[in-house]
Amino acid sequence: MNREFTVTATWDPEASVWVAESEHVPGLVTEAESLEALIAKLRTLIPELLEANGIATDDALPFRLIAHDCAFRHAI
Repeated sequence: MNREFTVTATWDPEASVWVAESEHVPGLVTEAESLEALIAKLRTLIPELLEANGIATDDALPFRLIAHDCAFRHAI
């Protein structure tokens, strides 16, 4: 099976971390202080979680990271 897994990351301003989840990878919830650190964690976690859930994969596990951040402007 060769498919791409989608992961969504949202910035949590209170905790100052990116929080990642995925409907395609059962059990995936993780966080990191930067997108670079998050990607590094995902490269390890995705294959481990897929294997733990009995989901067959090829050696290559491409994933798409969709990151959302919100900025608010306060009225003066």
